[in-house]
Amino acid sequence: MRPLHARYPFFAAARQAVESAEVAIATLVAEDAPAVERGVERVERALMEGTVEAEDPYAWDTESELLSYPISRIIVSLVETPAAVDKYARAEADTAYEHMVADFEATGDDINSDARASLDDVLREFDLAGSVRAERTENAHRAPEYYWVDIGPYLTYCDTDWGADWRLVNRSLADGAVRVGRKELYKLLREAVRRRVAEGLPFAVRGSDAGDQLADALKPHVERLRNLLSDRGAVNVVYTDTVSPDHFPPCVESLLSRTQDGESLSNEAEFSLAAFLVGVGLSPEEVGGVVGDASAESLKTRATVLADSSGSQYAPPTCETMQAYDLCVNRDDRCDTISHPMKYFETATSGAESTATTDETPGSAD
Repeated sequence: MRPLHARYPFFAAARQAVESAEVAIATLVAEDAPAVERGVERVERALMEGTVEAEDPYAWDTESELLSYPISRIIVSLVETPAAVDKYARAEADTAYEHMVADFEATGDDINSDARASLDDVLREFDLAGSVRAERTENAHRAPEYYWVDIGPYLTYCDTDWGADWRLVNRSLADGAVRVGRKELYKLLREAVRRRVAEGLPFAVRGSDAGDQLADALKPHVERLRNLLSDRGAVNVVYTDTVSPDHFPPCVESLLSRTQDGESLSNEAEFSLAAFLVGVGLSPEEVGGVVGDASAESLKTRATVLADSSGSQYAPPTCETMQAYDLCVNRDDRCDTISHPMKYFETATSGAESTATTDETPGSAD
Protein backbone atom coordinates (compact mmCIF):
# COMPACT_ATOMS: atom_id res chain seq x y z
CA MET A 1 0.00 0.00 0.00
CA ARG A 2 1.36 3.35 -1.06
CA PRO A 3 0.75 6.72 0.62
CA LEU A 4 -0.81 7.78 -2.69
CA HIS A 5 -3.49 5.11 -2.23
CA ALA A 6 -4.37 6.48 1.20
CA ARG A 7 -4.53 10.02 -0.17
CA TYR A 8 -6.77 9.00 -3.08
CA PRO A 9 -8.61 5.88 -1.85
CA PHE A 10 -11.13 6.02 -4.71
CA PHE A 11 -8.41 5.33 -7.29
CA ALA A 12 -8.67 1.96 -9.01
CA ALA A 13 -5.14 1.12 -7.84
CA ALA A 14 -6.14 1.84 -4.24
CA ARG A 15 -9.09 -0.53 -4.53
CA GLN A 16 -6.78 -3.19 -5.94
CA ALA A 17 -4.38 -2.64 -3.05
CA VAL A 18 -7.20 -3.26 -0.58
CA GLU A 19 -8.31 -6.39 -2.43
CA SER A 20 -4.80 -7.80 -2.57
CA ALA A 21 -4.01 -7.05 1.07
CA GLU A 22 -4.01 -10.04 3.37
CA VAL A 23 -6.67 -8.55 5.61
CA ALA A 24 -10.45 -8.92 5.68
CA ILE A 25 -12.72 -5.98 6.46
CA ALA A 26 -14.87 -8.26 8.62
CA THR A 27 -11.81 -9.15 10.70
CA LEU A 28 -10.85 -5.50 11.13
CA VAL A 29 -14.37 -4.67 12.29
CA ALA A 30 -14.56 -7.66 14.63
CA GLU A 31 -11.27 -6.59 16.22
CA ASP A 32 -12.28 -2.89 16.22
CA ALA A 33 -9.00 -2.12 14.49
CA PRO A 34 -7.68 1.46 14.09
CA ALA A 35 -9.05 1.53 10.53
CA VAL A 36 -12.56 1.20 12.00
CA GLU A 37 -12.08 4.18 14.30
CA ARG A 38 -10.73 6.19 11.37
CA GLY A 39 -13.66 5.06 9.21
CA VAL A 40 -16.12 6.28 11.83
CA GLU A 41 -14.26 9.58 12.07
CA ARG A 42 -14.31 9.82 8.29
CA VAL A 43 -18.11 9.56 8.17
CA GLU A 44 -18.69 11.78 11.19
CA ARG A 45 -16.52 14.59 9.88
CA ALA A 46 -18.11 14.26 6.44
CA LEU A 47 -21.61 14.66 7.83
CA MET A 48 -20.82 17.31 10.43
CA GLU A 49 -17.96 19.28 8.92
CA GLY A 50 -17.90 18.64 5.17
CA THR A 51 -14.44 17.05 5.16
CA VAL A 52 -13.01 13.56 5.59
CA GLU A 53 -9.57 14.82 6.55
CA ALA A 54 -8.34 13.29 9.79
CA GLU A 55 -8.44 15.65 12.73
CA ASP A 56 -4.93 14.44 13.55
CA PRO A 57 -3.32 13.37 10.25
CA TYR A 58 -0.34 11.87 12.09
CA ALA A 59 -2.48 9.49 14.14
CA TRP A 60 -2.99 6.98 11.33
CA ASP A 61 -0.62 4.86 9.30
CA THR A 62 -1.03 4.35 5.57
CA GLU A 63 -2.83 1.04 5.90
CA SER A 64 -5.39 2.30 8.44
CA GLU A 65 -6.04 5.41 6.36
CA LEU A 66 -6.64 3.43 3.18
CA LEU A 67 -8.74 0.70 4.81
CA SER A 68 -10.88 3.32 6.50
CA TYR A 69 -12.36 4.21 3.10
CA PRO A 70 -14.19 0.92 2.39
CA ILE A 71 -15.20 0.79 6.05
CA SER A 72 -16.65 4.30 5.85
CA ARG A 73 -18.70 3.27 2.80
CA ILE A 74 -20.16 0.40 4.82
CA ILE A 75 -20.92 2.73 7.73
CA VAL A 76 -22.61 5.41 5.64
CA SER A 77 -24.72 2.70 4.01
CA LEU A 78 -25.80 1.46 7.43
CA VAL A 79 -26.60 4.94 8.76
CA GLU A 80 -29.54 5.11 6.34
CA THR A 81 -30.14 8.81 6.92
CA PRO A 82 -31.52 10.99 4.11
CA ALA A 83 -28.83 13.11 2.48
CA ALA A 84 -26.06 11.20 4.29
CA VAL A 85 -24.72 9.66 1.08
CA ASP A 86 -24.75 13.01 -0.72
CA LYS A 87 -22.95 14.78 2.11
CA TYR A 88 -20.43 11.98 2.45
CA ALA A 89 -19.65 11.91 -1.28
CA ARG A 90 -19.31 15.70 -1.39
CA ALA A 91 -16.98 15.67 1.60
CA GLU A 92 -14.78 13.01 -0.01
CA ALA A 93 -14.72 15.06 -3.22
CA ASP A 94 -14.00 18.35 -1.45
CA THR A 95 -11.13 16.77 0.47
CA ALA A 96 -9.77 15.20 -2.72
CA TYR A 97 -10.03 18.61 -4.41
CA GLU A 98 -7.83 20.14 -1.73
CA HIS A 99 -5.33 17.33 -2.19
CA MET A 100 -5.36 17.70 -5.98
CA VAL A 101 -4.80 21.45 -5.92
CA ALA A 102 -1.89 21.00 -3.50
CA ASP A 103 -0.41 18.17 -5.57
CA PHE A 104 -0.83 19.76 -8.99
CA GLU A 105 0.73 23.02 -7.88
CA ALA A 106 3.52 21.54 -5.75
CA THR A 107 7.04 22.77 -6.36
CA GLY A 108 10.55 21.66 -5.49
CA ASP A 109 11.09 18.33 -3.76
CA ASP A 110 7.34 17.96 -3.13
CA ILE A 111 6.76 17.21 -6.81
CA ASN A 112 8.38 13.79 -6.49
CA SER A 113 6.63 12.79 -3.29
CA ASP A 114 5.24 9.25 -3.38
CA ALA A 115 2.01 10.53 -1.85
CA ARG A 116 1.27 13.06 -4.58
CA ALA A 117 -0.64 12.64 -7.82
CA SER A 118 0.01 14.63 -10.97
CA LEU A 119 -2.70 16.10 -13.16
CA ASP A 120 -1.89 13.45 -15.74
CA ASP A 121 -2.39 10.74 -13.10
CA VAL A 122 -5.88 12.00 -12.27
CA LEU A 123 -6.85 12.49 -15.91
CA ARG A 124 -5.83 8.92 -16.66
CA GLU A 125 -7.76 7.70 -13.64
CA PHE A 126 -11.00 9.09 -15.06
CA ASP A 127 -10.22 8.20 -18.69
CA LEU A 128 -9.78 11.87 -19.56
CA ALA A 129 -6.18 11.82 -20.76
CA GLY A 130 -7.23 12.10 -24.40
CA SER A 131 -10.05 14.53 -23.70
CA VAL A 132 -8.13 17.32 -21.96
CA ARG A 133 -5.37 19.32 -23.63
CA ALA A 134 -3.33 22.14 -22.20
CA GLU A 135 -3.36 25.41 -24.10
CA ARG A 136 0.11 26.30 -25.31
CA THR A 137 1.85 29.12 -23.48
CA GLU A 138 4.89 31.19 -24.33
CA ASN A 139 6.61 30.10 -21.13
CA ALA A 140 6.92 26.34 -21.22
CA HIS A 141 8.08 26.25 -17.59
CA ARG A 142 4.84 27.68 -16.20
CA ALA A 143 1.68 25.68 -15.59
CA PRO A 144 -0.92 26.34 -18.30
CA GLU A 145 -3.65 28.76 -17.33
CA TYR A 146 -6.17 27.27 -19.75
CA TYR A 147 -7.16 23.86 -21.03
CA TRP A 148 -9.43 22.52 -23.76
CA VAL A 149 -11.89 19.85 -22.66
CA ASP A 150 -13.86 17.80 -25.15
CA ILE A 151 -17.55 18.72 -25.09
CA GLY A 152 -18.67 15.24 -24.04
CA PRO A 153 -16.68 15.08 -20.77
CA TYR A 154 -17.35 18.78 -20.16
CA LEU A 155 -21.12 18.26 -20.27
CA THR A 156 -20.82 15.04 -18.27
CA TYR A 157 -19.13 16.65 -15.28
CA CYS A 158 -20.44 20.21 -15.51
CA ASP A 159 -23.23 20.91 -13.01
CA THR A 160 -26.05 23.19 -14.16
CA ASP A 161 -26.14 24.71 -10.67
CA TRP A 162 -22.68 26.20 -11.18
CA GLY A 163 -24.10 29.23 -12.94
CA ALA A 164 -24.36 30.87 -16.35
CA ASP A 165 -20.59 31.01 -16.85
CA TRP A 166 -20.62 27.25 -17.39
CA ARG A 167 -23.17 27.27 -20.20
CA LEU A 168 -21.76 26.44 -23.61
CA VAL A 169 -23.13 29.67 -25.11
CA ASN A 170 -20.83 31.58 -22.75
CA ARG A 171 -17.75 29.50 -23.55
CA SER A 172 -15.08 29.50 -26.20
CA LEU A 173 -15.44 26.40 -28.37
CA ALA A 174 -13.11 25.05 -31.02
CA ASP A 175 -12.81 21.67 -32.70
CA GLY A 176 -15.35 20.09 -30.37
CA ALA A 177 -13.64 21.28 -27.19
CA VAL A 178 -14.46 23.84 -24.50
CA ARG A 179 -11.91 26.28 -23.07
CA VAL A 180 -11.67 26.24 -19.27
CA GLY A 181 -9.36 27.83 -16.72
CA ARG A 182 -7.02 25.71 -14.63
CA LYS A 183 -9.15 25.98 -11.47
CA GLU A 184 -12.26 25.24 -13.53
CA LEU A 185 -10.64 22.02 -14.71
CA TYR A 186 -9.95 21.11 -11.10
CA LYS A 187 -13.63 21.73 -10.34
CA LEU A 188 -14.66 19.31 -13.08
CA LEU A 189 -12.33 16.72 -11.59
CA ARG A 190 -13.86 17.26 -8.16
CA GLU A 191 -17.26 16.45 -9.64
CA ALA A 192 -15.78 13.31 -11.23
CA VAL A 193 -14.56 12.24 -7.79
CA ARG A 194 -17.95 12.95 -6.18
CA ARG A 195 -19.74 10.79 -8.73
CA ARG A 196 -17.31 7.92 -8.31
CA VAL A 197 -17.60 8.00 -4.54
CA ALA A 198 -21.41 8.18 -4.65
CA GLU A 199 -21.67 5.36 -7.17
CA GLY A 200 -23.20 2.29 -5.55
CA LEU A 201 -24.09 4.04 -2.28
CA PRO A 202 -25.90 3.14 -0.20
CA PHE A 203 -25.62 -0.60 -0.65
CA ALA A 204 -27.25 -3.43 1.28
CA VAL A 205 -24.96 -4.69 4.02
CA ARG A 206 -27.39 -7.04 5.73
CA GLY A 207 -28.92 -9.99 3.97
CA SER A 208 -26.27 -12.64 4.51
CA ASP A 209 -24.70 -14.17 7.60
CA ALA A 210 -21.44 -12.32 6.96
CA GLY A 211 -23.25 -9.04 6.27
CA ASP A 212 -25.42 -9.36 9.36
CA GLN A 213 -22.38 -10.03 11.52
CA LEU A 214 -20.61 -7.03 10.04
CA ALA A 215 -23.61 -4.79 10.65
CA ASP A 216 -24.00 -6.04 14.22
CA ALA A 217 -20.32 -5.39 14.96
CA LEU A 218 -20.60 -1.84 13.64
CA LYS A 219 -23.92 -1.20 15.36
CA PRO A 220 -22.54 0.87 18.29
CA HIS A 221 -20.71 3.18 15.88
CA VAL A 222 -23.68 3.45 13.54
CA GLU A 223 -26.11 4.17 16.38
CA ARG A 224 -23.86 6.93 17.71
CA LEU A 225 -23.78 8.55 14.27
CA ARG A 226 -27.53 8.18 13.97
CA ASN A 227 -27.95 9.86 17.35
CA LEU A 228 -25.86 12.76 16.15
CA LEU A 229 -28.09 13.07 13.10
CA SER A 230 -31.40 12.24 14.78
CA ASP A 231 -31.71 15.84 15.92
CA ARG A 232 -32.02 16.87 12.30
CA GLY A 233 -35.54 18.10 11.81
CA ALA A 234 -36.39 17.61 15.49
CA VAL A 235 -37.89 21.09 15.60
CA ASN A 236 -38.82 23.65 13.01
CA VAL A 237 -36.13 26.14 12.06
CA VAL A 238 -36.92 29.44 13.76
CA TYR A 239 -36.47 32.58 11.69
CA THR A 240 -37.14 36.02 13.19
CA ASP A 241 -36.66 39.56 11.93
CA THR A 242 -34.11 40.16 14.67
CA VAL A 243 -31.99 37.60 16.44
CA SER A 244 -31.41 38.58 20.05
CA PRO A 245 -28.73 36.76 22.05
CA ASP A 246 -30.84 37.59 25.12
CA HIS A 247 -33.20 34.83 23.96
CA PHE A 248 -30.51 32.19 23.54
CA PRO A 249 -30.59 29.21 25.91
CA PRO A 250 -27.90 29.26 28.62
CA CYS A 251 -25.89 26.49 26.93
CA VAL A 252 -25.62 28.49 23.70
CA GLU A 253 -24.89 31.72 25.57
CA SER A 254 -22.01 29.92 27.26
CA LEU A 255 -20.59 28.57 23.99
CA LEU A 256 -20.86 31.98 22.33
CA SER A 257 -19.18 33.67 25.28
CA ARG A 258 -16.36 31.12 25.26
CA THR A 259 -15.59 31.78 21.57
CA GLN A 260 -15.71 35.53 22.12
CA ASP A 261 -13.17 35.07 24.92
CA GLY A 262 -10.87 33.34 22.45
CA GLU A 263 -11.37 29.80 23.73
CA SER A 264 -11.19 26.90 21.28
CA LEU A 265 -14.24 24.64 21.38
CA SER A 266 -14.47 20.89 20.97
CA ASN A 267 -15.91 19.47 17.76
CA GLU A 268 -19.24 18.78 19.47
CA ALA A 269 -19.38 22.28 20.92
CA GLU A 270 -18.53 23.95 17.60
CA PHE A 271 -21.15 21.91 15.77
CA SER A 272 -23.80 22.68 18.40
CA LEU A 273 -23.12 26.42 18.29
CA ALA A 274 -22.94 26.65 14.49
CA ALA A 275 -26.09 24.58 14.01
CA PHE A 276 -28.01 26.75 16.48
CA LEU A 277 -26.92 30.04 14.93
CA VAL A 278 -27.81 28.78 11.44
CA GLY A 279 -31.13 27.50 12.79
CA VAL A 280 -32.19 30.91 14.08
CA GLY A 281 -31.48 32.49 10.73
CA LEU A 282 -27.88 33.68 10.69
CA SER A 283 -25.95 33.33 7.46
CA PRO A 284 -22.48 31.75 7.55
CA GLU A 285 -20.97 35.24 7.26
CA GLU A 286 -23.06 36.45 10.19
CA VAL A 287 -22.04 33.42 12.24
CA GLY A 288 -18.40 34.30 11.61
CA GLY A 289 -19.13 37.85 12.69
CA VAL A 290 -20.73 37.13 16.07
CA VAL A 291 -18.21 34.62 17.39
CA GLY A 292 -14.68 35.35 18.51
CA ASP A 293 -11.98 36.04 15.94
CA ALA A 294 -10.11 32.85 16.81
CA SER A 295 -13.12 30.68 15.94
CA ALA A 296 -14.64 32.81 13.19
CA GLU A 297 -13.25 30.96 10.17
CA SER A 298 -13.88 27.50 11.62
CA LEU A 299 -17.47 28.26 12.63
CA LYS A 300 -18.18 30.03 9.36
CA THR A 301 -17.04 26.91 7.51
CA ARG A 302 -19.23 24.70 9.68
CA ALA A 303 -22.19 27.02 9.14
CA THR A 304 -21.65 26.89 5.38
CA VAL A 305 -21.82 23.08 5.47
CA LEU A 306 -24.92 23.10 7.67
CA ALA A 307 -26.73 25.67 5.53
CA ASP A 308 -25.77 24.33 2.11
CA SER A 309 -28.01 24.66 -0.93
CA SER A 310 -29.08 21.01 -0.80
CA GLY A 311 -31.40 21.89 2.03
CA SER A 312 -29.94 19.23 4.29
CA GLN A 313 -29.49 21.51 7.30
CA TYR A 314 -29.11 19.89 10.69
CA ALA A 315 -30.80 21.22 13.81
CA PRO A 316 -28.56 21.56 16.86
CA PRO A 317 -28.43 18.65 19.33
CA THR A 318 -31.31 18.14 21.74
CA CYS A 319 -31.00 19.03 25.39
CA GLU A 320 -30.41 15.36 26.15
CA THR A 321 -27.50 15.25 23.71
CA MET A 322 -26.13 18.54 25.05
CA GLN A 323 -26.12 16.96 28.51
CA ALA A 324 -24.25 13.95 27.12
CA TYR A 325 -21.70 16.37 25.65
CA ASP A 326 -21.37 18.11 29.07
CA LEU A 327 -22.48 21.33 27.37
CA CYS A 328 -25.71 21.79 29.32
CA VAL A 329 -24.78 24.56 31.77
CA ASN A 330 -26.41 27.37 33.74
CA ARG A 331 -29.89 25.87 33.49
CA ASP A 332 -32.80 28.21 34.24
CA ASP A 333 -36.54 27.71 34.81
CA ARG A 334 -37.33 27.63 31.10
CA CYS A 335 -34.87 24.78 30.60
CA ASP A 336 -37.15 22.60 32.75
CA THR A 337 -40.02 23.06 30.28
CA ILE A 338 -38.30 22.34 26.97
CA SER A 339 -36.28 19.53 25.39
CA HIS A 340 -34.44 21.40 22.64
CA PRO A 341 -32.36 24.60 22.48
CA MET A 342 -34.36 25.76 19.46
CA LYS A 343 -37.59 25.39 21.44
CA TYR A 344 -36.02 27.52 24.18
CA PHE A 345 -35.29 30.28 21.67
CA GLU A 346 -38.77 29.99 20.18
CA THR A 347 -40.55 30.30 23.52
CA ALA A 348 -38.24 33.05 24.76
CA THR A 349 -38.77 35.05 21.58
CA SER A 350 -42.55 34.59 21.51
CA GLY A 351 -42.74 35.46 25.20
CA ALA A 352 -40.83 38.68 24.64
CA GLU A 353 -43.07 39.58 21.70
CA SER A 354 -46.21 38.92 23.78
CA THR A 355 -44.91 41.14 26.56
CA ALA A 356 -44.12 43.91 24.10
CA THR A 357 -47.61 43.68 22.57
CA THR A 358 -49.26 43.85 26.00
CA ASP A 359 -47.19 46.90 26.97
CA GLU A 360 -48.23 48.66 23.75
CA THR A 361 -51.96 47.92 24.15
CA PRO A 362 -53.93 51.12 25.05
CA GLY A 363 -55.22 51.02 28.58
CA SER A 364 -52.79 48.35 29.68
CA ALA A 365 -51.03 50.80 31.99
CA ASP A 366 -52.50 51.70 35.39
